[in-house]
Amino acid sequence: MIITNEKELEGMRSISEAVALTLKKMHEYVRPGMSTKELDDYGGQLLNEFGAKSAPYLVYKFPGHTCISLNNEICHGIPSDKRIIQEGDLLNIDVSAELNGYWSDNGSSIIVSQDIHKKQDLVDSSRAILKKAINTIKGGVKINEIGSLIEKEAKRNGYKVIKNLGGHGVGGGLHEQPDGILNYRDKFDQRRFRKNAVVAIETFITTDSSLALETADGFTMIGDKGGFAVQHEHTIVVTDGQPIILTEQNGIWD
Repeated sequence: MIITNEKELEGMRSISEAVALTLKKMHEYVRPGMSTKELDDYGGQLLNEFGAKSAPYLVYKFPGHTCISLNNEICHGIPSDKRIIQEGDLLNIDVSAELNGYWSDNGSSIIVSQDIHKKQDLVDSSRAILKKAINTIKGGVKINEIGSLIEKEAKRNGYKVIKNLGGHGVGGGLHEQPDGILNYRDKFDQRRFRKNAVVAIETFITTDSSLALETADGFTMIGDKGGFAVQHEHTIVVTDGQPIILTEQNGIWD
């Protein structure tokens, strides 16, 4: 979406508040011993209170309100009453939804309770990389420059990036152009960010893998070489200066 008037900006602010606060409250709600379905049901309740509808369900008939992934899962994990969250799990929640014709997307990874597997640095690196990437984006900046930044920062911290997943345009739908805002520099990609464009910027940072592979359930993605994976995501509006971070209320950087 390209924002052309105040009504569109307000529409994007409303749906972005819904997904951001849903994500934040889900992270505050989670505890060891809880199933991922119980956590997802809570997320669905929150979205319903905002009057918002789950984007994964609307677009893909995804069997859940939100995507909940654990440890080696990169994204799109299906909530299940058989999947019990454990102390020290690396938990990723991705919340996207629609409200009054506007769509927004955000996600965040956290450690559940105590960091017994010593993965807090992985989480912190992803959060910091997303912040640096977003603060570099403005109208006219080449999309692949952001991919280059993300990959270089990941390597500098001793990590890898997933190369076949990335950010995307959002607003009038869940996935719009520009699609494929990747976590590495694609030298053939000559596109540039446009002023007033709404985009979801995502980091996919891992300990071992560089590619995401779809599992037999048709949704969950895991790394080609195993290891742990984290994701962080904000929906923003590109400007001539600092972007407007529409999902800032999710508290990723708090």
